[in-house]
Amino acid sequence: MDMTTLTPIIIQLVIGAIGGNAAGAVLKDQSLGTAGNTVAGAVGGLGGGWIAALIPAIAAAAGGNGMDLQHIAGGGIGGIVLTIIAGFIKNSMNKSS
Repeated sequence: MDMTTLTPIIIQLVIGAIGGNAAGAVLKDQSLGTAGNTVAGAVGGLGGGWIAALIPAIAAAAGGNGMDLQHIAGGGIGGIVLTIIAGFIKNSMNKSS
């Protein structure tokens, strides 16, 4: 595996982790702590980046192939969404205990 293959994955992991921590900072009730936000965000970033790569409209809106924008937007949004979902699940499990 060369760097051109790994670069999108690294972008998605980093941007997703940033998005996860941003979501945790804004939505204190859904925060999983720094480590939890980072992990959930990174995993969500991979998923979001993968989904964004499947949507040609994102590439067209970005002009050209839009690959970097797809990885950044998909990673960030995926990280935010998965962190919030994980926070809701954590909170609902804590309330039922």
